[in-house]
Amino acid sequence: MTVDTSEEGTAGTAAAEDPAVAAAVLAGEVVLAHRFGSAISLVDPVHLPGSGPATVVRARIPASPFGLPRTVVIKHYPDAAPEGAPDPFAQEAVSYQLFTALQPEERMCPELLAHDGAQRVLVIDDLGKAPTLHDKLMGKDARAAERSLLSWARSLGRMHATTAGREADFDALLRRVGGPVKHEDSTPPTAIAQLPGLIEEHIGVSTPDSVRRYAEAACVRARSLAYRAFSPVDLSPDNNLVTSGGVRFLDFERGRVRNALIDAAHLRVPFASCSEPLALPAGMSEAMVAAWRSEVVGVWPGLSDNDVLFAHLLDHQLMLVWVSTWTVLAGRGQKPAALVTWWRNLDAEAARLGEHELAEHARAVAAGLDKRYGPGLALPLYPAFR
Repeated sequence: MTVDTSEEGTAGTAAAEDPAVAAAVLAGEVVLAHRFGSAISLVDPVHLPGSGPATVVRARIPASPFGLPRTVVIKHYPDAAPEGAPDPFAQEAVSYQLFTALQPEERMCPELLAHDGAQRVLVIDDLGKAPTLHDKLMGKDARAAERSLLSWARSLGRMHATTAGREADFDALLRRVGGPVKHEDSTPPTAIAQLPGLIEEHIGVSTPDSVRRYAEAACVRARSLAYRAFSPVDLSPDNNLVTSGGVRFLDFERGRVRNALIDAAHLRVPFASCSEPLALPAGMSEAMVAAWRSEVVGVWPGLSDNDVLFAHLLDHQLMLVWVSTWTVLAGRGQKPAALVTWWRNLDAEAARLGEHELAEHARAVAAGLDKRYGPGLALPLYPAFR
């Protein structure tokens, strides 16, 4: 889900008349009263538009004897998830519970103030109208955008470091709210199995058996129990607030524990899940990886070895690029310039590690995509870096 916190959205009066907003406010008041043992009014609701299943509302607390913040954000999930499917409410509630149990300086997100499974509602601290990482990237200040990206990478690393080894805690909390515990993403193995055929069909490039085996092995390695930590999963730049205390993550509707190197690979394939990703300047990804690593080597000292870290990153970079390409060639997306750029980058990183057959294949796919969708495709930089 993407939440717009940079605009006030619908005017307060109109928002109050929206049945979905009214239901969210009522649910918020009920859960706050239950949590604190006294009625707490929520006034001046503002609907914050988003793309997920939750109704998201900012509301003001006119008076409270409990030291609550002046404004809060309510996330109300009126519809239950299909049976057996991951429940966005459960994922988000448990994610916030996990972080709220940490020391304040270790939280990479707003504080959870109250939640209720029956009402399917969360009330969280309002971080205000701080700019998002997306705002910084789409702005005109290159230095500010660079600082924000490095802060994002450090916050991501700190999130991984503070939640490493806490998978059992997360699963226990998820059982308590009734969410299905194990739901590993089946997309990577499906994409890796199907992409070679799609590449040959659409751009006439065959995939050598050695490259297929490498991709299949990378997929297996990604499911290992090493380097597991909490992940927001959705790493879109508009789901991250740039605050004075660092970048804070907002959206945990898909949050779960997985291999943290999957997230780290997004530093090389930035914002791969976005519909319109743009490029970062030369050297930015390397600086972000270094910032991320500085936060996690305390819990995973093996990643201080460049050979170890870069081998893991190549595995997950490959999977991100293959999944993104499979999505486009299977007709579920349109971002050919991004694909050409990402395959070229995969070529460079594979060559650097001596994986020459993988590099050669990546080079051929990049050229084939450029010929099919181009020619001369190049992913433009985010506006802040132009």
